[in-house]
Amino acid sequence: MRGHSKKYAAAATKRDIATKYQPKAAIELVKSAAFAKFDETVEVAVRLGVDPRHADQAVRGTVVLPAGTGKTVRVLVIAAGDKAREAEAAGADFVGTEYIAKIKENWLDFDVLIATPDQMGQLGALGRVLGPRGLMPNPKAGTVTFDVTRAVKEVKAGKIEFRVDKAGNVQAAIGKVSFPSEALESNFTAFMDQIIRSKPSATKGVYVRNVAISSTMGPGVSIDTTPYR
Repeated sequence: MRGHSKKYAAAATKRDIATKYQPKAAIELVKSAAFAKFDETVEVAVRLGVDPRHADQAVRGTVVLPAGTGKTVRVLVIAAGDKAREAEAAGADFVGTEYIAKIKENWLDFDVLIATPDQMGQLGALGRVLGPRGLMPNPKAGTVTFDVTRAVKEVKAGKIEFRVDKAGNVQAAIGKVSFPSEALESNFTAFMDQIIRSKPSATKGVYVRNVAISSTMGPGVSIDTTPYR
């Protein structure tokens, strides 16, 4: 426990490090072990048996969490004319092509950027600003689309994007510690179902190798991966 606080050490004693828990029990453990003074985020980490260096083994996708994410998502839509009006009606926080110039001046007060395909030419020049922050719209993520109404509503309802990192791990936030256990469990199930659906056909051997769940400050709890094999 060296390097961790007394509160973390106390929280860690609540879980057996050798046990692989069922999702419901793991979630309840994470909730009971959370000790921060703020409403911690609940995160899932999945270790996959893929080699992300090969394009045909890259895992990425989106999922709408049925119970939402617990945070207010600020949505910017780059669109013109009727599509801009649609985005406003759907509840986007910022709408219009004038925001391209603002982003060039390092304005980044939004969480998700949606763009219609006809605007992507102008956004391409902003790759160095948007790319490293994970804000560049992408057709696979549903953020480059003419169906701006659906895109905005899905993001507002709890749509998250995930992608495998260089080490073969996928991480995602599935809610807050204050969520009821049932809500976190339904979000966890939706996320894992989408991970399974995203399995690359080129993958050999065990696909889901390890699953752990934790809160922002709390210890990780291992989840039984048997159902995902």
